[in-house]
Amino acid sequence: MTPEDGQAILAEYFAPWVQRLGLLVEEVGERHTLVRLPWSAELARQGGGLSGQAMMAAADTATVIAISAARGGFVPMTTVQQSTTFQRPVMDKDVLVDVRVTKLGRTLAFAEITLRAVGEDDPAARASTVYALLT
Repeated sequence: MTPEDGQAILAEYFAPWVQRLGLLVEEVGERHTLVRLPWSAELARQGGGLSGQAMMAAADTATVIAISAARGGFVPMTTVQQSTTFQRPVMDKDVLVDVRVTKLGRTLAFAEITLRAVGEDDPAARASTVYALLT
């Protein structure tokens, strides 16, 4: 898959509110994807930090693209579990969502996600997910 294929999955399979996050697929590999969540004041919570809900939605969405790449194309799937730990606020910067598929089974897929503000070395958040593959 290419970043353009990942972007097409976003356009075709995700709800309008997810599309309004403005996610940009920057890299797609065999078991990896890198997605950019652009900074937006509309996604900030009181105090100016990017909302955790927006970051969790970006992580969840980017994982679907990574699993699709690992499977060779989009397949129906659903989130079974997502655990997110927030480590520092993101202020006025885009967030890079780096997804690594750690296990791809016949019915389940597992992934680890690191979210970093652009230009920062330390993660803003980390997440782990489990998806049920529906086909």
